[in-house]
Amino acid sequence: MDFIKNNFKGIFLCLAIAAPSWLIGKSYPVVGGAVTAMAAGMIISAFNAVDPQTGNGVKFVSKKVLQWAVILLGFGLNLNVIFKTGMQSLPIIVCTIGISLITAFLLHKFLKIEANTATLIGVGSSICGGSAIAAAAPVIDADDREVAQAISVIFFFNVIAAVLFPILGKSIGLNHTNGEAFGIFAGTAVNDTSSVTAAASTWDSMWSLGTATLDKAVIVKLTRTLAIIPIVIALTYIRLKKITKAREEETKEHADIDLKKIFPVFILYFMAASLITTLAPWIGIPKEFFTPFKELSKFLIVMAMAAIGLNSDIVKLIKTGGKSIILGMGCWSAITAVSLIMQKIMGLW
Repeated sequence: MDFIKNNFKGIFLCLAIAAPSWLIGKSYPVVGGAVTAMAAGMIISAFNAVDPQTGNGVKFVSKKVLQWAVILLGFGLNLNVIFKTGMQSLPIIVCTIGISLITAFLLHKFLKIEANTATLIGVGSSICGGSAIAAAAPVIDADDREVAQAISVIFFFNVIAAVLFPILGKSIGLNHTNGEAFGIFAGTAVNDTSSVTAAASTWDSMWSLGTATLDKAVIVKLTRTLAIIPIVIALTYIRLKKITKAREEETKEHADIDLKKIFPVFILYFMAASLITTLAPWIGIPKEFFTPFKELSKFLIVMAMAAIGLNSDIVKLIKTGGKSIILGMGCWSAITAVSLIMQKIMGLW
């Protein structure tokens, strides 16, 4: 009862923002429900500061509910399907992820951007936009302002990609007799699932390919999503090293850190959900059974973004956003170039 009493107002406010935002995202997938909810939360926060009691529930949603959303995301990953049709794009995925993280690190040093913001933008650009940011944020202990900054940058380049990439693909002569080349391009170079869908669907419409491009792009995108696992483990290790070093410098003696307190247990549940989805067909459970879990994951991310918006200062976000946009542009440009170059090298284009 104490939990309900302390958190109800904040949870209800996030739900009230998330519901219409989710519906708007359904109608306008390029914009997406997550960005709509975050923007709405920022506007509400700007006009009416969240009181402490409401803030408890908002904080709960921005932390715990965000982790639940990542766990449920696993129910959308059938590993058999990914390994059968997504492995073709694996070298491109590895290279695009690598170049994005390297670019984010170098620009973080050059532009003197906060490490957490740079990490979230690099991870979000290279893997799967908001979902990757949601998974990485608790691992590096990022605050809501840093998450909001990263989400805003990712959204900006999502919209550009969804509009520009079909035009770019046509101008450089990507194969349009089937959807394979552009599907791999969209799946590896566009950040968020909604924008991948928008770009691939546009290509299908341009060349009357049915859903060939979209099907390929979605599989490639799901393959990229699996990179959440090694990235989160790597970030956990880096954070553990930093904490250990700081503790040893402070105490001047060897420090033992409890890994259980740092390791993101929710990523294990994410892996378990993926395995359940993969094994389910063997015991006669159809893939449609997991559709509600996938939809709930999307809704919870929207709800969490509403909470993050409520905890963010929109004025400060705009004032400090210039360098983050430059960093995001660097990651986005590098990923785009590497995706096309790798396709050329592999003879897919």
